[in-house]
Parts: sequence; structure tokens; C-alpha cells
Amino acid sequence: MKTAAPAREALDCYRKALGFVWPLLTTYLLVRLIVLAVVVPLASLILALAIATQGRDALTDQEIAWFLFTPSGAAAALAVACLLIAGAVMDIAIMTGIIRRGEHGARGAIAFGLALIYRRSAALFGFAARLTLRILLIAVPFLGVAAAIAFFTLGQYDINYYLTYWPPDFVVAAAIIGVIVLALALVLVWRLSGWAISLHLLFLRNAPAGEVFRRSAERLAGHKRALVTAIIAWALVRGALAATVAAIAGALINILPGAFGGNLHLAASATISILLLLAAGNALLSALSNGALADLLNRIYMRVTEDEARPAADVEIFAGEPALSSPIPKIVIPAGLIAAIAGGIYLGGGLLDEIGADRTVEIIAHRGSAGIRPENTMAAVEKAMEDRADWVEIDVQETADDEVVVAHDSDFMKLAGVDMKVWDATMADIGEIDIGSWFDPAYSGERTPTLRQVLLAAKGRGKVIIELKYYGHDVDLEARVVRIVEETAMADDVAVMSLEYDGIRKMQALRPEWRYGVLAATAIGNLAGLEADFLAVNTGQVSLGLIRRAHDAGKQVYVWTVDDPVTMSRMISMGVDGLITNEPALARQVMETRNGLTAYQRLALWLSDRFRVGSFDLVAEEKDA
Repeated sequence: MKTAAPAREALDCYRKALGFVWPLLTTYLLVRLIVLAVVVPLASLILALAIATQGRDALTDQEIAWFLFTPSGAAAALAVACLLIAGAVMDIAIMTGIIRRGEHGARGAIAFGLALIYRRSAALFGFAARLTLRILLIAVPFLGVAAAIAFFTLGQYDINYYLTYWPPDFVVAAAIIGVIVLALALVLVWRLSGWAISLHLLFLRNAPAGEVFRRSAERLAGHKRALVTAIIAWALVRGALAATVAAIAGALINILPGAFGGNLHLAASATISILLLLAAGNALLSALSNGALADLLNRIYMRVTEDEARPAADVEIFAGEPALSSPIPKIVIPAGLIAAIAGGIYLGGGLLDEIGADRTVEIIAHRGSAGIRPENTMAAVEKAMEDRADWVEIDVQETADDEVVVAHDSDFMKLAGVDMKVWDATMADIGEIDIGSWFDPAYSGERTPTLRQVLLAAKGRGKVIIELKYYGHDVDLEARVVRIVEETAMADDVAVMSLEYDGIRKMQALRPEWRYGVLAATAIGNLAGLEADFLAVNTGQVSLGLIRRAHDAGKQVYVWTVDDPVTMSRMISMGVDGLITNEPALARQVMETRNGLTAYQRLALWLSDRFRVGSFDLVAEEKDA
């Protein structure tokens, strides 16, 4: 069989996929619905059962890493990875069958896809499990070396110092780790290319699941270079098409305000229309790209096995699958669409209610007004109260002489270039460290404040959220915080949160009537099930489902760190109860401006931020007076 040039063959695969556009798009949507309806809930159940072995409803941040090293955690992670890979493999498997059969009808595609899933789901999962284990065996040594380099070269100072200033040792370590990751990627590409037709051997040759990877590698020996080149060409075409679609949508949305003369209603209408078309276009592009990949892999399979006798399974395309001579009833597709729409209405109903409502949320100044003044300084705290923040959020740790001070990092490298750990510093040491000049020389007089100073400054003027910071050197942090809060008579005007759930539980044991929150950058499990009054999650973690579960459990949801006006509007529309921001004055202005918009205009803002396309200026730029 004559081999076409990789780029030409990749384009030819896209052209062929275009001829199957409707069955491929139907398959793409069908698989996504199955993933949402079956795979995601099953994965969630597996994680919930595994997390329950730890006596918890959810795990956050570093707890997740330790959990993965437990037997139940490792088993759950492997099972979830297998499910996700099985979902991806399912897409390619069904599309391969559609192209081989020449199935051009949407109903036929659904029937074939459902039959394949029903009959071969066990084989798919077994294939995914073996693939996952092989990838892990390859990746673990590389990742272990990278982790060791990071641990031994980047452990001297707080990570925020490295990320802010990029010192030479950080650059060198990052470069070495980058080389290791690149080497891992190259090895994975080379090994995966050898397994490119393993799925075909499983389904078309009925090869034993434990043998398909070895047999695939044997048949592709001598063809891998051409295969990798062809797949790279396929990926470049996909990337170019995706970039083109996104660029066109972004350009259109960016010119909307001027094009409609400031008419926000028309701009909102156009924005919603463009974003709906973008979503449809991305789905179509993904379906065509996956179909093109399926065709490319099938061509390679046919090419390397052309001299072999075709077994019955190969001739019948996918062993054991129906010939589809009797298409599924016409009512099935409309019924499925109605069910999907009904589910969407149910899931999105809460969002529409929130978008349509005028809302007042709590404005929480992150480390004070840290966007305008140096973080965690009295200047930032004072500015936050001037900006009418509902809460001033600060971080606290213990010093060597048992004082509780306001500091986020483990050391003073980022703020002052001083190599001293907070727990090793005395108040005399801290009094000599300038933590304001890094931001602006005008703040050279700023020193690390104590918790007592902040509480006294806020007394009668505002409320304070105290985040407990733990770096493994705390002595009696919880009890000391309690004593200082009560000595300043601020118990009714403080809340306490932390990334460490155990720290919160200690505080709850000391003062159960206070208000507490769980802070989470990442989480698995049911966060709403944790014992707390509020959840503080980052923008990537927040979801309508989380907000709904938290509210049902009587908890509030705060989101951090939100400094972009359009993102602020989207978070408010989602129903969060508070914005943790470096720009409290801006957040309040956005909230007030949003309440003056129509629900339609708010929806346009929500969509534009959700899909990260285009931008709107909600407020005029403000400068610090």
C-alpha cells in the first residue's frame, strides 16, 4: 500500500471525516453524555468511598498528595484514571467503526455506539487499565527525579519568593525539570506510537487484552517515525483550526462595544450568539478531529496488516456488533434531546435565577488592599477599611518569642530579601525588616504587624478573617489567637480559616461558637460535608454544584483571588457569597454596576468570562489617591 506524505494524509483524513460529519458529531455528543451520566458519577462514587476510609467527606491540597500514597487512595486514583481513559478510547472506537462501516446516519451511529458500549465496555475498561498502568510505569521514574530536584534545590526559601523573582537557582532547577518533562513527553510519544493499533487488534482481531500492546509494537516496528510525523501533522491541523475559530470569535466580541455604540443590550445579544456559535463550532471541530484521528489510525492498521489474512472479526468490522440493518426508532433521538435539554434546564435553573437577581456579596480584602498597598501591612489594612471592605483577610504565624504576627510566606525573602524564617525571628528581628519597599519606596516604613495591631485597628470599623498558616513549626497558634482575639474584644467580628482542616478542628474545640472556614486551592470529595461555616475556594474550584451543595448544607461560599471585573461579575452571578480580592474598592464598584445591568447583559458577561473570549470594561480605571 502506497504511503502518502504525512501532511497530505492528515488533511485527507480531515476531508474524509467531513463526509461523516453528522454521525461523528452525534458520536461525540453521545460519548460526552455517557461520560457525564455514568463515568463522572461513578468516578465520584469511587473517590467518595476511598475518602471515607480516611474518616472525611473531602480532602484538600496537600492532603490529596498524601492520600494518593495510601492503598485506598492509589486504588481510587487508578480506577478513576482508567474510567477517564476508557471514555476517551470509547470515542475513537465508535468513530473507527462508523468510518469502517460507512455509516452516514445519525441514528445508525447512535445504535452502533450503544451496541459497542454495551457489548465491549468490559474490554474497553480492561484496555484502559492496562494502558494507564503502562503510562504510569514510564512516567513515575521521570516524575520522581523531577520531584527530587525540586525538593533539594528549591526548599531553602518560600515558594512565593522563587515564583516572584526567579532567582538563578530557580531558573536552573526549572530548566532541568523542563528537560526531564520534555524527555518524558518524547518517551511517551514514542511508546504510545507503538501502541497505536492496539485497540484495533483488540476489537478487529480479538487479540487477548494482555497481548495487544506487544503485538501492536511488533507490527509497527519500522513504521513509528512515519506514524509520529502523521500524528504531529494531524495535531497541527487541529491546533490551527481551533486557533482560527477562537481568534474569529475573540475578534468579533472585542469589537462589539464600539460596533453597537455603547448599546449593551445589542452587544449582549451579539455576544451570546457568538458564544453559542463558538460552543457549537468547538464541538464540531472536536468531532471532526477525533474522526480524522480514528481514520488515520485505521489507515495505519490497514497498511501494516495488508499482507495478513483478514479474520472474520476484521471483515465484520467489530466482532459481535449488530449489522444495524434495523435502525433505532426515530423517537429515540428526539427523546434523548428532550432529556438532555430538560437536564440542562434543571442544572442551569439556579444560574438563571442568580443572574436575574440583584445581589449583594461580601467584599473580602485579600491581605488588606494588596493590589494597592504592600500585602499584610498596616497600610494595606487601613486602605481596605477605607475602601469599605466587609472583611480584611490576613495570615498569621508564630514567632520565636511566641508572638502572633501577620505574615503569609514562611520567610521574608519575597517581601524583603531577608533569609529568615518567621518561626526563627523575634519581634526585635522583625522590627528591622522593611516589608514595604519592594512594593514602593513610599512604604519603606512598613513592618510586619502583629495580630493584635490589626484587630485594634479594625475594632469598631470592620471585621477580620484570620487565616492560620502552618509550616510545621507551630507551637500553640490556635490558643494564642483565641487569647488575642478575646483580649481585644473582637470575638464577634472575626472569622478563622485555614488550608489545614485539623487546625480548624482545633479552633472549633476551643471556641465552637466562632465562625470558621475551610480554605481549598484543590479538593476532592464533598467539600460541603466538612464542618465549617463557609468554604473559601479558588475560581477554578468553584462550580454551580458546589455552591448549591454548600447552600443546602447551610454554608457560604467565598471565592479567591478575584481581581478581574468581568470575573467578579460572573462569580456574583453564579451565587457566591463573597469575593476575596486584592481590589476591594473595584469589587464593590463592580457589584453595584452589575446590579444596574439587565439579566440579559449579565448573562453575556458571564458567558464571555466563562469561555475566556473577548473583554468588557465594566468600570473606569481607578488609581490610588
